[in-house]
Amino acid sequence: MENLNVNDLSPKEIAEKVVEVGCTKAKLPFFKMLVLAILAGVYIGFGGELATMISHDLKIGVGFTQFLAGSVFSVGLMLVVIGGAELFTGNNLMITACLHGKAKVSGLLKNWGTVYLGNFIGGVLLALLMFMAGLWKFNDASLGLKAVTIANAKVNLSFLEAFSRGILCNWLVCLAVWLAFGSRNIVGKIFAIYFPIMAFVASGFEHSIANMYFIPYGLFIKSSILSKFATSSSVQLPNLANLTWGNFFIKNLLPVTIGNIVGGAFFVGTIYWYVYLKEGSLKK
Repeated sequence: MENLNVNDLSPKEIAEKVVEVGCTKAKLPFFKMLVLAILAGVYIGFGGELATMISHDLKIGVGFTQFLAGSVFSVGLMLVVIGGAELFTGNNLMITACLHGKAKVSGLLKNWGTVYLGNFIGGVLLALLMFMAGLWKFNDASLGLKAVTIANAKVNLSFLEAFSRGILCNWLVCLAVWLAFGSRNIVGKIFAIYFPIMAFVASGFEHSIANMYFIPYGLFIKSSILSKFATSSSVQLPNLANLTWGNFFIKNLLPVTIGNIVGGAFFVGTIYWYVYLKEGSLKK
């Protein structure tokens, strides 16, 4: 006997819903797609901003600090899914519609390219607004120090580390979106989103769109933080030599984006298509 609520979708029904939504996304008009993508970039940035604020001065152990940061970060995907916006990492699931023959690859590539650009604009826009708001000065600039430290750590990952963390991240992000499709009510969608997103942030995985906020924000406030703590004897600044725009694109965004595509499009979208939708697949 199935334990699913009668209002919820079965795994096969979720797969069918993902195909339906993927077809709709592939046909969105360019400007609407771009605007919704900018909103998603901002929304994910809000999650990153809140995670930084909550975690910047906690003294309760690294693991629990990561857990709390992940918990509040999940608000970003809730805004995207429930409010309605276009997120590149979640849209990796459009591969399911293509594999099922319901959407064209050209529509997928148009969506991915446009949404990626819009997400970038949104992430950098929020980072710029945060810089202009001066909130990095909060708590004697310890918030800014935390933001720069986060950004710096991301650009100092090796290509393999960033790529692998990107796979693991979007495997969970797309599972969050997939599970959210299974619920017909907002509370159910919130719970579906919360646990996978908390897990990826707490685990230290890499999300390309979140990094479009985290790293530019660190770059915007880098010189101010260096100036603020240059003569401080109580704060040891990390070596920020690698925190540059070039390293943001090449050492983080490139490998993380590739990893995100593998994690979302293959490990979720493709595998679930094969299991539930391909001819001769499971019927449940």
